[in-house]
Amino acid sequence: MSERQFPVGSDTARVDLLVVADMVASNTRVLDIGCGDGTLLRLLAEDRGVDARGIELSQRGVNDCVAKGLSVIQGDADTDLIDYPDDSFDYVILSQTLQATRNPKRVLEQMLRIGRRAIVSFPNFGHWRIRGQLIFRGRMPVTENLPLAWYETPNIHFCTIRDFVALVDEVDAKIDRAVALDSSGAPMRVSAPWWVWNMFGEQAVFLLERQS
Repeated sequence: MSERQFPVGSDTARVDLLVVADMVASNTRVLDIGCGDGTLLRLLAEDRGVDARGIELSQRGVNDCVAKGLSVIQGDADTDLIDYPDDSFDYVILSQTLQATRNPKRVLEQMLRIGRRAIVSFPNFGHWRIRGQLIFRGRMPVTENLPLAWYETPNIHFCTIRDFVALVDEVDAKIDRAVALDSSGAPMRVSAPWWVWNMFGEQAVFLLERQS
């Protein structure tokens, strides 16, 4: 698991964080997995009044969070979520980190076990620019949202929006809300069919809930 791939100073990153924050109700318990430098946690604590907790793999990220007064521990989504009891949180967030986990399905299952709801955001590998680089250049894509070469990236499980929707069905969860962001960082039309989001959405943010 790695820190988020979006630089916090970019417009796209701010939109992603704001979309995630907008899905969180006030005065709730929140766990942010792969919380990086704590930007989202601090936003939620200040604007939503949540009980904000975090897990971050990198020591640098943990230090940055602690320096901001945030409650963050060092940990790995692939191995450490099992230690949390059922329904420990109202929301468990995995923002721009799913593709860097070793077992995304297991991580998502654990999120839905320890949280009443799960919020997941990720870069869409089905975007037309990525498809174009693969088809016309025959090389692994490098984009603004996926800026590292294949041999440098911490991302090991790329997926498309349609892949993620299929995974949600596999883990027996339901989609409460979904937002796709286009190349300018603006939310796409909510009523668009999945194939449109899969082709033109650069990022996606999903709010999930257990079926039962």
